[in-house]
Amino acid sequence: MSFRLTSGSWRCAALLIMFSTLWGCADNDMGDLDAFMAEKRARPGGVIEPIPTFTAYEAFAYAATGQRAPFDRPVEVRQITRISARSTIMPDLDRPREFLEQFTFDSLQMVGRLERGGTYWSLMRDPQGGIHRVSPGNFLGRDHGRITEMGETFVAVIEIVTDGTAEGWVERPRVIELAGS
Repeated sequence: MSFRLTSGSWRCAALLIMFSTLWGCADNDMGDLDAFMAEKRARPGGVIEPIPTFTAYEAFAYAATGQRAPFDRPVEVRQITRISARSTIMPDLDRPREFLEQFTFDSLQMVGRLERGGTYWSLMRDPQGGIHRVSPGNFLGRDHGRITEMGETFVAVIEIVTDGTAEGWVERPRVIELAGS
């Protein structure tokens, strides 16, 4: 006599094995779990502390834009005493501002020089990557810097900066050298 199992028989056998395995794992004794839960329920309930209140953020308005930038070198006392005799120094606040005056002096770079028909220009790169022609008399930087002299590898600028007093101004010479030289 031979037994042949059909697909239905295989399913029935598999279900029988699965139920017998699960029946062996079933243990209705949950006394330890019930004891643990009873212990936790018997404890007094804790008080949850309220959420701490936070103070609202107050925006800070920077009001020192007319003063010397904190990272610029201060004007030396010797320069101030030498120049203090010329107390008529004052920037022309009514003149129209040039494009390169919106950038800080240190963010500008000299990248070249042009000559056409005996006229020379220096090429300045702004922080946004734009290239601009400048010549003596043009202004650049935020401290009323006027170009006074140009060479093949430099641009000399005289800035008018506050000396720290209410109405005092001094001239500060600065130089922008050709980038990469």
